[in-house]
Amino acid sequence: MDSSRRRNPQAALMSLEAAAASARGGFGCMFSTSEEFEMALITERRAQGRYVQRRMRWPAILFIGCALMVAGAALLFG
Repeated sequence: MDSSRRRNPQAALMSLEAAAASARGGFGCMFSTSEEFEMALITERRAQGRYVQRRMRWPAILFIGCALMVAGAALLFG
């Protein structure tokens, strides 16, 4: 009887330790560094199309506007 009492608490303790170890593993982060996390985040955002560079047309529009103003001034004063 004495040996069965010792085995039962020992088994229960080992079972609790195994459960605690597996529970700790569930809360762990899947990234080991912040750089890995940021790289995965950027990769996901690129896949969503968030970092697509759209060409700005403002420089071309401003150039055409200034050229028209210069041409208009030349016609007006010339």
